[in-house]
Amino acid sequence: MELISPTVIIILGFLALLLFFQRKNLRGPPCIRGWIPWIGAGFEFVKAPLEFIEKARIKYGPVFTVFVMGTRMTFVTEEEGINVFLKSKEVNFELAVQKPVYRTASIPKNIFLTLHEKLYVTIKGKIGTVNLYQFTGQLTEELHEQLEKLGTHGTMELSNFVRHLLYPVSVNILFQKGLFPTNERKIREFHQHFQAYDEGFEYGSQMPECLLSHWSKSKKWLLALFEKNIPDIKTYRSAKDNSVTLMQTLLDIIEMERNEEKSPNYGLLILWASLSNAVPVAFWTLGFVLSHPSVHKTIVEGISSVFGTAGKDKIKVSEDDLKKLPLIRWCILETLRLRAPGIITRKVMKPVQILNYTVPSGDLLMLSPFWLHRNPKYFPEPEVFKPERWKKANLEKNAFLDGFMAFGSGKYQCPGREIQETTFCLVGWSDCTMSLWECLRWLLMGDFIRTKYDSRSCMMKAGFRFQMFSFPMRIHSKLLEFYLLEN
Repeated sequence: MELISPTVIIILGFLALLLFFQRKNLRGPPCIRGWIPWIGAGFEFVKAPLEFIEKARIKYGPVFTVFVMGTRMTFVTEEEGINVFLKSKEVNFELAVQKPVYRTASIPKNIFLTLHEKLYVTIKGKIGTVNLYQFTGQLTEELHEQLEKLGTHGTMELSNFVRHLLYPVSVNILFQKGLFPTNERKIREFHQHFQAYDEGFEYGSQMPECLLSHWSKSKKWLLALFEKNIPDIKTYRSAKDNSVTLMQTLLDIIEMERNEEKSPNYGLLILWASLSNAVPVAFWTLGFVLSHPSVHKTIVEGISSVFGTAGKDKIKVSEDDLKKLPLIRWCILETLRLRAPGIITRKVMKPVQILNYTVPSGDLLMLSPFWLHRNPKYFPEPEVFKPERWKKANLEKNAFLDGFMAFGSGKYQCPGREIQETTFCLVGWSDCTMSLWECLRWLLMGDFIRTKYDSRSCMMKAGFRFQMFSFPMRIHSKLLEFYLLEN
């Protein structure tokens, strides 16, 4: 008995040490819970999510958890955590966004998980680098057409100008030529409902639809629009080359899986993914360029050197022409850096180790491109608009600067990044009887005078000789980005 007792004590001591070290290794990140059950820190978080994240990082360190609306969100802000977010097999993108996709487009989980991979691969192949040349001429033609409709003189807020230009261009190219309305009343109705849907998207992705009556009304209006037009979209063929649109290609896959009743829902998601990204970036690119006269002057001179002085003839632009104007692309990428998504996400499937913490399964692992792009380690003078910094990037091979996350990374990197860049480049040079940059001077009826910019509130106030506008094109701080076109 005397021999057994020490043995038992040693075994128990060993087990106690093992449990101690296991408990130590399973130590989770510091958690901001708030004091209200289920809501947690929700009230403080939703007031100013980006500021909340940065203050929490300063106070708690590079890894921390926020409990909001019954959900644990663990944020990573430094290299080790970012590598886990991008490369770990224990985190999943699809499951992180499935619920928001259901709330915002009414696509059930089983259909979403069945179609996601196939649709993503199709989109990547359809509008990726290899097939990009097919869109350049079409984009040019559509932009010319929309500029001509604006007439030769007048005034318009820059935000509305970008919407009037890109809404019809995107819809006619991605879905069907002529799908976008031409009647003035119907155009206003489309703008009204899409803007309401887009502006309420963050709330719609997290809250029951019955609590958001205005947003729900616009969602139903857009779904009805697609339900009415899906038969025509299916049979549409281009009069020029008999080619099919992106939406037609996706409809073939959806029908192949016998889920055609959800075709309007996928139409809504494609519409939102294209317009909610293109419009803010085009707006801010133009705003930044106009607020930096030396950059604006260099761009105009570059356009003149490639295409000659402005005239009445339409300019035909090729991909090679765009390569001769690298500053335009640098301006777009610098805008994407400064106006990156607030948050992107993955779901933790099995516990993952980050620094000295264990992030448990079920957590949403969160990364903020907005703050990553303001890390001086990667981007000196991070708050300054410096397009020339992109001269160091090997853009011919789509190799961006270290720390750049506007298009995401890994398996579900944004498949539409090339066509987005091309669209913005075309917006940068397209002309009716003059370059668009000169067109903007005419549009705003006066030379640019001053810009006041607050990076925290994302407010740009631009003063013009005959017109003043103040348009807060918000940063997309969506907790969960669109499942196909994640940024």
